Amino acid sequence: MGQARPPESTTERVLRLLALLQQRPVWTGPELAERLGVTTRSIRRDVGRLRALGYPVNAAQGVGGGYQLGAGKALPPLLLDDEEAIATAVSLRLAAGGTVAGASEAAVRTLAKLDQVLPARLRAEVRALHDAIATLEGTRIEVDADALLQLARASRDRLRVEFGYDARDGVASVRRAEPYALVATGRRWYLMAFDLDRDDWRTFRLDRLRDLRTSTFRYRPRDHPDPADYVQRSISRSPYAVDARVRFHAPAAVVRERVPAWVGAVTPDGPEDAPGCVLETGGSDLDGLAFHLGLIGLDFEVLAPPQLRDRVAAVGARLTAAARGRGGVAP
Repeated sequence: MGQARPPESTTERVLRLLALLQQRPVWTGPELAERLGVTTRSIRRDVGRLRALGYPVNAAQGVGGGYQLGAGKALPPLLLDDEEAIATAVSLRLAAGGTVAGASEAAVRTLAKLDQVLPARLRAEVRALHDAIATLEGTRIEVDADALLQLARASRDRLRVEFGYDARDGVASVRRAEPYALVATGRRWYLMAFDLDRDDWRTFRLDRLRDLRTSTFRYRPRDHPDPADYVQRSISRSPYAVDARVRFHAPAAVVRERVPAWVGAVTPDGPEDAPGCVLETGGSDLDGLAFHLGLIGLDFEVLAPPQLRDRVAAVGARLTAAARGRGGVAP
């Protein structure tokens, strides 16, 4: 004969009750009692215990009534069974590489918390499922979720990292850094870190990063720039052959709606009665930059460089000539 199963403690039963209440909107008392193997009187007592712990459990009498877990500030974290935990983790991994920056950052933060409490056996299933999912080219995942998690933990715990990095010009190097923040912009992920070998702050694109290793050395936090602002300014100017500063005669919020964050940094400029802003951006050549500034569709003036001012005038003259049917007349 097998050994008798030890009696379930009140705490275990209350947790099982909470898990059931999270699985569907409404349960009747008899249904819960049958599931838990207790009387309806025990269910009422356990519901009282949940309420005492801050869980908003609502009860309604009559046909269609029963117990329902309400929403509110007092609702503690969800209890997930294995299938729900796997589904949630896989979804978060996919969202982490998505096209919406805010959602991607939130997904990484949530995934880091969930990954901390997942058993090793579930982590393996999550990784296998994620690797088995194919996405279309237009929505492919560009950054390894494992690397995101590793860097998120290293930034949180103030641990130095080392990794291989392929620069924009194709030059490969090994970098030692103190990671401070992950920033998502458009479909790209960036790491803001203090580069120990170059003794300065740097921005690293995560899809160019490889062989990431986290050390056990904890670093002391340094005074640092705002990560979002630093990354935005780094990526909006450094990749271009021509850097430019342009003042728009429109509020910063209006310009930001038309200029993606990875294209340029927008700073409010001007009095309240005549709001304006300055855009810092760049381009591969003067003609292309002049053309794209015109496409923004707002009045502007070029602050720097002077050569861009001349090209804007030339492009404007060429377009005006074309509109009048005299193409080729302008310089």
